[in-house]
Amino acid sequence: MTSSPKLQARRDLLKRGAAAAGGLATLGLSTTVQAAPIKWDHETDLVCVGSGAAACAAAVTAVGQGAKVILVEKMPLPGGTTGKSGGVTWIPNNPFLKARGIQDEKADCLRYLARYAFPREYTPNSPTLGLTPGDYKLIEAFYDNGSVMVEHMAKLGALNFREFKMWFVDTYAPDYADHLPENKVPRGRALEPSVGASSAGGGKSLASQMEQWLTARGTPILLEHRVTRVIKEGERVVGIEADHNGKRVRIKARKGVVFGTGGYAHNTELIGQHQPGIYGACAMPGSTGDFIPIAATAGARMGALGTAWRTQVVLEEALENRAVGLGAFVLPGDSMIVVNKYGQRICNEKINYNDRTNTHFVFDTQRKEYPNQFQFMIFDGRSLDAFGGAFPIPADKRASRFMIEGATLAELSANIATRLEKLKDKTAGFTLTPNFAERLAETVSRFNGYARAGKDPEFDRGVHDYDKDWQALFSPVRKGSTQPANPMPNVTMHPLDENGPFYAFILAPGALDTNGGPAINEKAQVLDGAGKPIPGLYGAGNCVASPARGAYYGAGGTIGIALTFGYIAALHATGARV
Repeated sequence: MTSSPKLQARRDLLKRGAAAAGGLATLGLSTTVQAAPIKWDHETDLVCVGSGAAACAAAVTAVGQGAKVILVEKMPLPGGTTGKSGGVTWIPNNPFLKARGIQDEKADCLRYLARYAFPREYTPNSPTLGLTPGDYKLIEAFYDNGSVMVEHMAKLGALNFREFKMWFVDTYAPDYADHLPENKVPRGRALEPSVGASSAGGGKSLASQMEQWLTARGTPILLEHRVTRVIKEGERVVGIEADHNGKRVRIKARKGVVFGTGGYAHNTELIGQHQPGIYGACAMPGSTGDFIPIAATAGARMGALGTAWRTQVVLEEALENRAVGLGAFVLPGDSMIVVNKYGQRICNEKINYNDRTNTHFVFDTQRKEYPNQFQFMIFDGRSLDAFGGAFPIPADKRASRFMIEGATLAELSANIATRLEKLKDKTAGFTLTPNFAERLAETVSRFNGYARAGKDPEFDRGVHDYDKDWQALFSPVRKGSTQPANPMPNVTMHPLDENGPFYAFILAPGALDTNGGPAINEKAQVLDGAGKPIPGLYGAGNCVASPARGAYYGAGGTIGIALTFGYIAALHATGARV
């Protein structure tokens, strides 16, 4: 029986469809047919993405294990945000503590790390101190490997440290929560590069030493290569794809890929989604959170995204350029206070910058507002004269466009209100309360009484070593100042001159960089949606969810964790024991 023309046409169509399906299979849509092989531009053992502390530590460690490494950096210069930092590195139980006979016991140190980073969960008698097993293993890995990393870097000749001593007081720096009872070794965990430190160039020295070490061993450093995705074979990451001046570059990584690309402090979209507020950041402009979408596309699970290494910034400077040169770290001055829109003090003005910045995010449940969203650093002629040159107080008041002045507190208050009116389109109309001037006068009078008595019953300013030591470091009396040394019983407080003149800066929440992103385990492996490691994919530093969450343990807390987990990542990727 012969087929009808219609039936034959249908059979021909089905045949063409089958042929088309076979063609699609050759494009990789069938598990039984191999996809076309990838054309690689470079091949190596380990690709390290970024060029700051985390990525360089991974690269140095891998090369030290005999592996071949390619370092990939999207900016035209290497070093990342590490390169503009002070280079201080916080490492518990470090070799220098041991050399001085100081025991930084593991159980005690872990209690400090857990208490500070996880105050809501912290349970001293729990086997994991109240933390999830994953979080506990992360802080444990930091303790176990930080000191070993320091020794390993020195053994390789890539990076040498010394103890960080505060420049003006010649003593070991106290931790940022030196007063917590869990902190049994509150001094001596902060280190610095033995070359090029004790200056603004400490971080540049730290990064460049590792860069030079790598270059001397023939490690390629590819600048202006922006990684756009990771390449997988099955479940394993086997390389990266990058954009270099509009050209696609693919690099095969036989042992894995380590991301150390920084946070997202300059990605305003991510800031709006995940942060309570970052108006400016000290991070390099390249900190735009590139790893978050790359990791998500590779199947990564996100860890905490709303955390950051925080600092206050001068609002008007940040509004002009969010990549600020400096944050308002330890606020200088003794005749100085910080108040909110109600003219009231908020906290101990000498507390560390990370914790102090969190006061901006306090929500008033009655008024349904954030009264501390913007804050006002108030000081007098004494602090201007004595501490000029210590940021943000200018050495010459004519040099600061953002400082507000008033002959009296009432005039200063009016001038602050005028400045806020000019900025209203950028601050959602933030204003002072009508009785700000009256409240400010009361606050100054009350603070002056505290300064004369030497006790701050509201916020304990000057009670702990941190306050006094960092005051000495960040508030050296300016050479040529006519002001006498502080004669008050508490050197962090001096009465404001009630006769004026007075000065102010508007402070806003900022950051050194964010520290949230994809979740990692104690081996620095990036985890998938089920909490399992993605083979061949690692992360360290500010581009991943920090083991410290929002806690800043001490000076160098950012770099210490970045170096340590970069070291861990490289050891695991190259098959060494961790």
